Amino acid sequence: MEKDSVDFLKRLIDAPSPSGFEGPVRMIWQERMEKFADEVRVDLHGNVIAVLNPNGKPKVMLAGHCDEVGFMVRYINDDGFIYFAPIGGVDSSIVSARRVRIYTKKGIVLGVVGRKAIHLMDEEERKKAPKFHKLWIDIGAKDKKEAESIVSIGDPIVFDQGFQELRGNLVVGRGFDDRVGSFAVGEALRLLSQTHPQAAVYAVATVQEELGMRGARTSAFGISPKVGIAVDVDHTTDHPGTSEEKGRFGELRLGGGPVIVRGANINPVVERLLVQTAEREKIPYQMAGAPSGTGTDANVIQTTREGVAAGLVGVPNRYMHTPVEIISLDDLENVSKLLASFIMEIDERLDFTP
Repeated sequence: MEKDSVDFLKRLIDAPSPSGFEGPVRMIWQERMEKFADEVRVDLHGNVIAVLNPNGKPKVMLAGHCDEVGFMVRYINDDGFIYFAPIGGVDSSIVSARRVRIYTKKGIVLGVVGRKAIHLMDEEERKKAPKFHKLWIDIGAKDKKEAESIVSIGDPIVFDQGFQELRGNLVVGRGFDDRVGSFAVGEALRLLSQTHPQAAVYAVATVQEELGMRGARTSAFGISPKVGIAVDVDHTTDHPGTSEEKGRFGELRLGGGPVIVRGANINPVVERLLVQTAEREKIPYQMAGAPSGTGTDANVIQTTREGVAAGLVGVPNRYMHTPVEIISLDDLENVSKLLASFIMEIDERLDFTP
């Protein structure tokens, strides 16, 4: 992956974007897309829509959600300790003893998630994952008045953990789910800007996916595409605890290439064309079966207006919804290449009727 693209990815990952608070990531994505798109706009919901060849046909929408799971300030007690609630699905067992950043009107406030030390717990407490209301954030305030002078109810919170490179072209970071999706659709548009697609391409960094795919629902309605492909992360089964569960979850691995999904949520013509494109371009790929809804932006894109020919491409990901998600830069780069090559195959004559 080119250094410029890696720098763009790092900026996305290091910025905060809990669902409903995607502003910092939205600004980074919008600034980048303005270099390559014919038009970039932000809708009332906060989705960023970059358009290439707006007069082309048919309309193709690429969606990657830019929000991440996080937390929100709910209560400050008399001693200045902050109680919080999750935004999206977070495992409470991984939260204690973490450093966090609270994003306030006055700037970033650093804190740590506190919990009783193991020495002070009884035997039953040690066996159970803590409930969120039993955890708190310590910012070093002496009392409620001092804490309230800098932190407000409703302020968003994220883990204080950013982008780092590991071995073998693997990278680790907070919230790859799914800022890598918004990265991939943006990079696909960048690649297409160097060619001449017949389709009108709408790359969208959607918001609030973690709270029910809300941004994809509103942006797809506004765009009304003929074809819509969502890019999200997909669980790998290449690490302990999952390798023996492949009969339940399928077989996916880091470095194996983009994940092309089949199932009721997916238009079969889109799926076949994605596979044919990957094979023609010699892009490695993996297949995943989704016997029902996928729980991604593809769900709501498919059922927009009179219906959309939907597809779903996954980025293999370890340790989803944790601050240490791992992906392969090779996989991510190949997702963008696959999307761009796929769109170059589309014209008005192509029939997506199943």
